[in-house]
Amino acid sequence: MIYLDHNATTPLHPRVFEAMEPFLKERWGNASSPHRLGRDARMAVEEARVKIAECVGAEPEEIVFTAGGTESDNLAIRGVLQAVAKARKGWVVTSAVEHHAVLHTCQALEQAGHRIDYLPVNEDGQVELDAAARVLTSQTDLLSVMFANNETGVVNPVVELAELARERGVLIHTDAVQALGKVPLNLKKLGVDLASFAAHKVYGPKGVGFLYVRRGTPLAPVLTGGHQERGLRPGTENVAGIVGMAEAVALVCEAVEKEKARLSELRDRLERSICQRLGAVKVNGQAAPRVANTSSLSFDAVEGESLVLALDLEGICVSSGSACTTGAPEPSHVLKAMGVPPRLAQGTIRISLGLNTTAEEIDRTVETLEKVVQKLRAISSV
Repeated sequence: MIYLDHNATTPLHPRVFEAMEPFLKERWGNASSPHRLGRDARMAVEEARVKIAECVGAEPEEIVFTAGGTESDNLAIRGVLQAVAKARKGWVVTSAVEHHAVLHTCQALEQAGHRIDYLPVNEDGQVELDAAARVLTSQTDLLSVMFANNETGVVNPVVELAELARERGVLIHTDAVQALGKVPLNLKKLGVDLASFAAHKVYGPKGVGFLYVRRGTPLAPVLTGGHQERGLRPGTENVAGIVGMAEAVALVCEAVEKEKARLSELRDRLERSICQRLGAVKVNGQAAPRVANTSSLSFDAVEGESLVLALDLEGICVSSGSACTTGAPEPSHVLKAMGVPPRLAQGTIRISLGLNTTAEEIDRTVETLEKVVQKLRAISSV
């Protein structure tokens, strides 16, 4: 099997499993318990917090453990509004290409009466600074713009957006789930107030993540319960998951520069070969800065879901750029916002590379894609 869907999830790295194993067996204490098993668990949690903070350029007390990227996004957006808006309705500015964890949260808040503005993107899928500058005012409570897009890999100008927000006294959050391990990260230098992360995107376990909360950032809990995570995230800590996440974060941060160069070469090889062998192919976001592992490819006269299934039968795992809503295929909201024509949007797949991806796998994928696309085009009614 060739696995090229690393933006969906990644395999648990052996080094991560090794770090987790003791906490799934003999070191299984509750980190809130006062006895030796509890104290051992607490020490492991705090050591993991220090390790993660060092990797991402933060202070340990700025790391809040959660159940993953979706919870981190919800805590960031809802928590800021609860802390700063209080009795009044809040105002959030986000982008049209966010992950659904942000978009659906904002849509729910909009239905509850909060003001939500959605920034457009250019044809390469990037949020433009001029558009943000026109919308943001001193009355805006929060700007939430993702670091790297999960479908196209396009990287937004987060440093510049953070400067715009700071000039207007606006808090800024970034969903950095797809950026961790793919670009060097220093959250202090990035200038954001909050940033979301998930372990399973970086060879860690599912069901655990963290939220960076810059010191002094107003944030209220969105769950009620115990006192864990300084009262910001109640619930018994997932000690094994947290330990595994810290090891995974350290692993990808150690290799980030080397992997960035290696994966960029493989991705370019993939795109160049496909475009040479097949006509009517569009590489979405190609002119914008992208994370090195991600390629969004639109094939004319081909249905994306059919292409995904055909590749699966050949032992190659990729994902579709389309989603199905109430049984009818709808183009990806990301591609729609970029102005990709519906016919091309429906024929889109996402290929995302990882630590174990080889040049041989890329070459086999190209050969298989050529064969499958030609077959599907031959029977297409388009």
